[in-house]
Amino acid sequence: MPLPDIITFRPPRKGLVGIVSRHTAASAGALLLVILVLAAIFAPYLGTVDPIAIAPSLRARAPSADAWFGTDMLGRDLYSRVIYGTRVSLTVGFAVAIIATLFGTIIGLACGYIRWVDNIVMRLMDAVMSIPSILLAIALVALTRASVGNVIAAIAVAEIPRVARLVRGIVFSLKELAYVEAAVSTGSSTNFILVRHILPNAIAPIIVQSTYICASAMIVEATLSFIGAGTPPTTPSWGNIMADGRALWQVKPYIVLFPAAFLSLTVLSVNMLGDGLRDALDPRLAKVS
Repeated sequence: MPLPDIITFRPPRKGLVGIVSRHTAASAGALLLVILVLAAIFAPYLGTVDPIAIAPSLRARAPSADAWFGTDMLGRDLYSRVIYGTRVSLTVGFAVAIIATLFGTIIGLACGYIRWVDNIVMRLMDAVMSIPSILLAIALVALTRASVGNVIAAIAVAEIPRVARLVRGIVFSLKELAYVEAAVSTGSSTNFILVRHILPNAIAPIIVQSTYICASAMIVEATLSFIGAGTPPTTPSWGNIMADGRALWQVKPYIVLFPAAFLSLTVLSVNMLGDGLRDALDPRLAKVS
């Protein structure tokens, strides 16, 4: 008796680049994100100066040819601080997305397929999810010193349960299908079934979820830095740049405007990329070629 057909997620032949290039939203988001990544990498070569250099005589200068984005209350060049701040936001966003997706996927696969693991681990995940992510991140950062690494760890801890619940739900819907039961009946090991038959079908939603986690992590990092619980003041980030300018925002709105605009554009680019990938990778939305 022939085994039932195995329906698994298989990316198009052109790979991820082909998927992105065929969707306008994904292409626009990817292009903007690449520009921001290049700006972060080559920040020292984009006409910037020392982002932490203080010049009291130049404090609160309006945008001009000498200071494209103006200066803050300490005379620091806003253009340089905003460009260097791109490094922090992208590092936090990408790192949190990778860590949360990796650990959340492992936990979700185990909980969705092994009942006793689900009964124990998911109760812990539920407990973590019951605490607002921003409050959990503030508490974890408060217990350690302010640094980019600690911010990444704090945000990732709050995001892991969300990925775990997503993957767990996918596993629940897949493990009763005929091809999984056929694999079980042939004596395949649990690890083989999870990696060969279940994980490929979960790849699409996991990829999309990771883009939203990346965008969310950037916002949380900016929030933490804005309230002084994130990156240290000596490290330029969009959150602490806006915090420095909030006292003068009514008379010097550009101090807050430029970092806020960069944060919005970065989050928008990641969300556009995620929406495009969702439309391309979801079998129910993908067009039959």
